[in-house]
Amino acid sequence: MKINRTILEDLKLWKISKKRKPLLLQGARQVGKTFIMKAFGQAEFDEVVYVNFESSENLKALFTNDFNIERIVNTLAIEHSQTITATNTLIILDEIQEAEKGLTALKYFYENAPQYYIVAAGSLLGVSMQHKHAFPIGKVDILKLHPISFMEFAQAICEPLLYKALLQKNWTLIEPYHHTLVDALRLYYYVGGMPEAVADYVDNRNLNSVRAIQQKIIIGYQNDFAKYAPTEIVPRLRLVWLSIISQLAKENKKYIYGQIKNGARAKDFELAISWLVDAGLVIKVNRVLHPKIPLNSYQDMDVFKLYLVDIGLLNAMANLDQQVLLEKNKILIEFKGALTEQYVCQQLHIHHELYYWTAERSIGEIDFLVQQKNKIIPIEAKAEENLKAKSLKVFAEKYSIETSLKATMNQYKQQDWVTNYALYAVGVMLG
Repeated sequence: MKINRTILEDLKLWKISKKRKPLLLQGARQVGKTFIMKAFGQAEFDEVVYVNFESSENLKALFTNDFNIERIVNTLAIEHSQTITATNTLIILDEIQEAEKGLTALKYFYENAPQYYIVAAGSLLGVSMQHKHAFPIGKVDILKLHPISFMEFAQAICEPLLYKALLQKNWTLIEPYHHTLVDALRLYYYVGGMPEAVADYVDNRNLNSVRAIQQKIIIGYQNDFAKYAPTEIVPRLRLVWLSIISQLAKENKKYIYGQIKNGARAKDFELAISWLVDAGLVIKVNRVLHPKIPLNSYQDMDVFKLYLVDIGLLNAMANLDQQVLLEKNKILIEFKGALTEQYVCQQLHIHHELYYWTAERSIGEIDFLVQQKNKIIPIEAKAEENLKAKSLKVFAEKYSIETSLKATMNQYKQQDWVTNYALYAVGVMLG
């Protein structure tokens, strides 16, 4: 069954833009970049020329001698036995980090041949390593691809009219089907958003197969550490990667270096954390002490929380058994805080920069802060049907916050000072 990805609409807008530049599609490995580029090409162009620099040894040196666009395009045409025309051919440059000067070449396509449709993608780790070749700032458009969201997952497995009602926030129509959507959410917690795992579940409904795919992806990521990272930090990458589960399992999810291993200090692991963030494998949420606009100017870079790229992978790394799905709310009881915050973070991170807040000398905490236009919106994530939000109310009163949001297992409810959204509606909460 086909999984509809909302990023395809962004790609269509890129195609018709009068200010179009070569497009760099960013995202962690295994989030579906190759599939999206090919699907876009097949749907929107007469011809697609696909180059994978990881597997095309004779093309890895395509850009080393010069950036003559005519020569480059003719080489691609000969290599693929295709005629390339600027108006109806999409040129896909996959694993571009494997081509010497590949990123630099995008600059020359923009400056000397902007009529061509160029989409490039590659490992974030590999791209970040190309220090000797400057990134073509201002010469490329950038789109970021994330794991499949719950909304995309719901579209694939739910009744079309129910999905449409959720998309349109038709709470009256949704109310009788609340538990149906809760069950779909619980399933998403297990399957997650890695495209291969989602496609396998949608086609086969086999959770054992899903778990096998997730484990394979995790092993692949760990192998990437050795492939791309400096040798001296590989052991630290593994320690940080494996510590995320225990860090999130704490009631206070602030990242504690000492929990990685005894005596661990920030200076020992900062580079490893930066690499994982750059690779798109973890999401870093910094604390702000003063919730003022712009939020990024008030962030504390030394205090943060780390989340995994995908809730299904977190589930697999924690070895949560599929049986929890059959016991209704049990998946939201065992490891409930970690799963709930991971889920909410993952959905919000698709469109927003995220922060969190703690008072300087208080136990009060707001799980997430989002800046939307000229407003700061605090968001609390609760795993159960819990309508108490003391920290949220104190925060809203102290800082005169107009809009406060809460995500729980309760249905939609508008109160005086806070709006409660069901967790399955997080994807439409801010839009």
